[in-house]
Amino acid sequence: MSTGSVLTGYPRANGRWGFRNYILLLPLHNALNQIVDEVRSNHPAGPIITSVSHDWSGEVDKDWGRISKVFSGFAVNPNVAATIFIGIGSASEEQIVSAARLRREMPIHYITLQQLGSFTALQDEVSNSITEIFPAVANMKREPAPWSALVLGLECGGSDAYSGITANPALGVASDKFVGLGATSILAETMEILGAEHLLAARAITPEVGRAIVDVVARYERSITYEGIDIRGAQPSRGNIEGGLTTLEEKSLGAAKKAGNAPFTGVLDYADVPTAAGLYFMDTPGHDIEQLTGFAAADVNITVFTTGRGTPTGSAVIPTIKVATNTEMAVALPDLIDLNAGTIADGTETLSEVGERIFQEIIDVANGKLTAAERGGHREFNLSRLYGSTQ
Repeated sequence: MSTGSVLTGYPRANGRWGFRNYILLLPLHNALNQIVDEVRSNHPAGPIITSVSHDWSGEVDKDWGRISKVFSGFAVNPNVAATIFIGIGSASEEQIVSAARLRREMPIHYITLQQLGSFTALQDEVSNSITEIFPAVANMKREPAPWSALVLGLECGGSDAYSGITANPALGVASDKFVGLGATSILAETMEILGAEHLLAARAITPEVGRAIVDVVARYERSITYEGIDIRGAQPSRGNIEGGLTTLEEKSLGAAKKAGNAPFTGVLDYADVPTAAGLYFMDTPGHDIEQLTGFAAADVNITVFTTGRGTPTGSAVIPTIKVATNTEMAVALPDLIDLNAGTIADGTETLSEVGERIFQEIIDVANGKLTAAERGGHREFNLSRLYGSTQ
């Protein structure tokens, strides 16, 4: 398959490619969120600094492995050139930093309150570290990148009755094209393929992969039932219903269309990194921000997010392209939307034409075009701690 478009990015030491070149400030305790925000807002290198806030206070519980994997993976996402961890100085923080250093060779600083003795001194040291790192990061140049550089995340939120006939299948067209070129694409949200898992399993490259898709969904439903939740009764959500969806199965059939028609190469646990090109399913919660965070920890470097209700979500490290399912919403919320797929329902464009527009938009964003979420300063981050459907 050939295309006239050119992809550019920043090559990383571990073979991955970044489409952004951030200095990431990553607090490892919620008491340090404000320091990170202050430094990011006031340092002269501001445009290439990104950061997150979260509610983790250092506790180690049964989900510690999941938390460590997410923090360490997020820190070395390919779109990050250098990471500054800001911590209290605990043993659990040191484990996270060590895991990140094992994942990728890159500038990683670890600055602690225990070392410096005061919040003021800590804030000053973080600022000094950025100043030290900045020249090398600023001098990094884009290079022509292979199609295999792209690791594409497929996400939807605030789905409506148009999702399964406009934006989602159009994204599937773009995903198929990228996979055919040698890129990687990841479908997620376990809850949102419930009732459609057999259709995805039928597209698996091996019977084992097909069984893994079915098993992940079954384990998810068992874990939710164990908590006393009737997921089939609770879904679709109120917003989905107001948007015209009637059943969980209807929602799932539409959500699955984001993955196009390519065969499934494998199944990934939450935040696991794909080891080869192809189409994957990742076991994630249905919560948009938890899914985006897991994508970032799994080396996803571009995400396309379809929405019928206008979900205002972005990532601190992954450019997130918003595709509207209907024209009314695209017109009403221009600050949130990058591309309108409602033209399919309007009859002014075909599915393949919108799929081609999404394909080109992904390339443009990879090459540096800012998304609406980036322009709006969306840097949402959330640790997934509620369930583990593979446990």
